[in-house]
Amino acid sequence: MSQLRTVQVLGGGSAGSSAHVSSLAAGLVARGVQVTVCAPPAVDHAYDFTATGARFLPVPRRSDPAAVAALRSACAGADVVHAHGLHAASRTALALSGRTVPLVMTWHTRRYAEGARRQILHLLERRAVRAAAVVLAPSSDLVDRARGRGARDARLAPAAAPVPRLAGALHDGKARAELGAVERPLLMAVGSLVPHHGFDTLLDAARIWRGLDPVPLLVIAGEGRDRAALQQRIGDEELPVRLIGSRDDVGELLAVADLAVLPSRWVGRSLLAQEALRLGVPLVATEVGGVPELVGEAAELVPFGNAEALARTVARLLGDPERCARLAEAGRAQAAGWPTEDDTIAHVLSVYDELAQPPAPGRGR
Repeated sequence: MSQLRTVQVLGGGSAGSSAHVSSLAAGLVARGVQVTVCAPPAVDHAYDFTATGARFLPVPRRSDPAAVAALRSACAGADVVHAHGLHAASRTALALSGRTVPLVMTWHTRRYAEGARRQILHLLERRAVRAAAVVLAPSSDLVDRARGRGARDARLAPAAAPVPRLAGALHDGKARAELGAVERPLLMAVGSLVPHHGFDTLLDAARIWRGLDPVPLLVIAGEGRDRAALQQRIGDEELPVRLIGSRDDVGELLAVADLAVLPSRWVGRSLLAQEALRLGVPLVATEVGGVPELVGEAAELVPFGNAEALARTVARLLGDPERCARLAEAGRAQAAGWPTEDDTIAHVLSVYDELAQPPAPGRGR
């Protein structure tokens, strides 16, 4: 058989989808698949897709004719095209118009909108999932959503995050000292600073746990359009919170934290949750999306938007080292049962092989 040729298309490149594509590209190349990654240049700067053995082509996150033409050219000769996210799938469908090459879409995360934008988002979801031969999703509720939007074939797919490679010791006092948490508990949250990640609620909770002794320090790693507003609140209300921006050592920082906190409105297979459980860091997370499936009984779950429940749960865990130890042990056990990167790559490759098979004699595709 000839070498299978695939194109991976990324839009804005969230941390989860970009890490997934990097892992997928490396695994596919190792299995003899020809891989081209199309993404905005900034995403390649952060993830260096060429280091995986893939070919990288810069394609901006736009839907104007020039960007669509560039994507169409990049997909020429591909056996399967795999788009990651709604916008990437929508633009890729335009680029593949008139061609028979199958499109796979991985719907990594759910988006939210209000008013007129909500209807636009609904139409975008319908357009994206209906263009795909197969829609892969990391959680059951997203599979159901894809089917409700008219997907021909929607499947729950294993989506392992790369195992963090820690450069330093797991309990390095220097890291805590640099963050300002030498003799106080350290809480860690990670994510883009945007409304649906729930950081406003997290600041509300931080205001409540100022009454603890010692007062825990909350460190949030990430950037986004809400940074200025969050920083203003932190200063005005004198909250025990530090915004440290985007970091490439999140694994090391998480490893020295006492608790990890995930306050999102929706998340599929959270990178933070996966890293926390693997490292044995107790996790407090909102009971949304794919989180319950992912963590099982190995984390404390709270309702989204409930600052009091979040603060109360954090305070209880900080005062109960035995419960934290049990969560740490349960987290490692839960993580041991997750699909591996090899499982994820094998599953995706089986989908590609299924779609790339020529039709039987006398039958259409």
